[in-house]
Amino acid sequence: MGTTKFLLSEKEIPTAWYNVLADLPYPLEPYLHPVTREPVGPKDLSPLFPMELIKQEVSNERWIEIPDEVLEIYKLYRPGPLFRARRLEKVLDTPAKIYYKYEGGNATGSHKPNTAIAQAYYNKQEGIKRLTTETGAGQWGSALAMASSFFDIECVVYMVKVSYDQKPYRRSLMEVYGATVHASPTTSTQAGRGILKIDPDSPGSLGIAISEAVEDAAMRDDTHYSLGSVLNHVLLHQTIVGLETKKQMEMAGDYPDIMIGCCGGGSNFGGFSLPFIQDKFTGKDIRLVAVEPRACPTLTEGEYRYDLCDAAGMTPFAKMYTLGHDFVPAGIHAGGLRYHGDSPIISLLYDKGIIEAVAYHQTSVFDAAVQFARAEGIIPAPESAHAIRSAIDEALKAKEAGKGEVILFGLSGNGYFDMTAYDSYLKEKLTDYDFALACSDDK
Repeated sequence: MGTTKFLLSEKEIPTAWYNVLADLPYPLEPYLHPVTREPVGPKDLSPLFPMELIKQEVSNERWIEIPDEVLEIYKLYRPGPLFRARRLEKVLDTPAKIYYKYEGGNATGSHKPNTAIAQAYYNKQEGIKRLTTETGAGQWGSALAMASSFFDIECVVYMVKVSYDQKPYRRSLMEVYGATVHASPTTSTQAGRGILKIDPDSPGSLGIAISEAVEDAAMRDDTHYSLGSVLNHVLLHQTIVGLETKKQMEMAGDYPDIMIGCCGGGSNFGGFSLPFIQDKFTGKDIRLVAVEPRACPTLTEGEYRYDLCDAAGMTPFAKMYTLGHDFVPAGIHAGGLRYHGDSPIISLLYDKGIIEAVAYHQTSVFDAAVQFARAEGIIPAPESAHAIRSAIDEALKAKEAGKGEVILFGLSGNGYFDMTAYDSYLKEKLTDYDFALACSDDK
């Protein structure tokens, strides 16, 4: 019997985040002002973000030290475990080795606290009393609500309406941490009222919820806006996941041939993979696969161009793969993967062929989730299950080819607040949506 869990001690928690901007061989295009189309500067961003986060957004330093107060809170749940999926390997009868880094063991059940805690800390240091944000499935909203409670900051969450209805206990969790949660679009912001005037039954989108949260923050001097994905500083904070994973793979005596992560805005995939992309830049042979839903296939079906980060045009333009800032995705259960665009960093890496991308229907994803749960015991979040689907497919390809490849995927969260989705799957009530077919029908 071999080792199943690879565990680090608290003393081995990384003390600095890895900044891929120091090693990118290609220039990253600047954000552009939504009105002037000129590159944005610190003054343009300061009404929404603390200066330390603005500095991190554009920094070219390879390592950025993690503040002691943030590290102390990280110790509540970090380091996270790395597992060898031996039971899944046996079920699949594959010669491949399958590993997964599990981020669902903290109080909110996902990777999101890694940046929420850092963002709340920097806002507290600048004297901010109130934070606004959006959330899709609720993982990010839960994480920021918890982090805000640690630093005695008021938290207001605009939750995409379809997820607000699908996941009532996520809303309850945020409220336990003291947050105020609104179903977006609302009637309390100009952006929300504008959407509801056009579509009174709008299911909402992350782009719409971002508009409402940004508008709310811009109206008050004591308030900043906080984003859980897409931006460079968010991916930076999440690299603690990949840095721990590198140490744990060394403990296991293996190095991945394939790394797989679910990808919506890019925080999970980026944090998990960027420390390994550093190796790829220096010649390491490794495949990096971002997995997304067929209903919102930003990388595989989107255009690489400048687009707004929100629906109402209140945020800067970013150079990214996008389906259009006014795109309203179908209400699939992987709410964290329903954003219209992708991180500028992830988009650039995909455009240059450094990473790959694949998209799946949600029924196929839930097939893999249930197979994984019955083998390994953990019920994965619908978002994370996209990575499991791809990992299983790669393991079966390895079986067919007779290759003992090392497959590593990110299990970014648990699905214990997503049992309504699993109930729908088990009752065969899930519907598959295909972006390409929907576009064809529209034409």
